Order: sequence, then structure tokens, then C-alpha cells
Amino acid sequence: MATVEEEIIHWWKDEKGESHRNALRIESEPASEINGFPRDGVITIRIANSVSQQAIRLSPDEALRVSTQLLSVAKELLNQKRQLWNTHED
Repeated sequence: MATVEEEIIHWWKDEKGESHRNALRIESEPASEINGFPRDGVITIRIANSVSQQAIRLSPDEALRVSTQLLSVAKELLNQKRQLWNTHED
């Protein structure tokens, strides 16, 4: 059974000013034993909007690679913003 770990809702407006909703949901399924053999758990990344829904299932190794890359990119973008503020204040 999948557990919802996190759900991030993003609201945005189109050129007509109408509001739209996107959702990013992270779900997990625990590790299990199948036919006497241990199996990895599964992480599901689900993206939904008002029109459609897509999901990708990742192994723990794949999820760790994605999360490491996201962390690296996010840190770099935050550092760029700090640098811009520092030059703005000078």
C-alpha cells in the first residue's frame, strides 16, 4: 500500500488570468519479500494538473540519484540569488 510522503501544490495564472493547479506528489511503498526474496521499496513521483496525470516509479537508488541532483541544482540557484542580492546592495 502506498503512503503519500509529500504533496506540493503550485497555483499559477494563465494569460487570461484564470487560476490553474499543478500538484507534485511523492508516494512510497515499503520494501517487501516476494517468493522468499527481499525486494526494494518503490518511490512514485506523480504530477497532476487539471488536464492529466503522469507518474514515474523509481527504485530507491534512482530516487537517491534524482534527489542528489535536485539538491545540487537548488543550492546553486540559491547561491546565484544571494550573489545577485549582494551586488544589488553594493
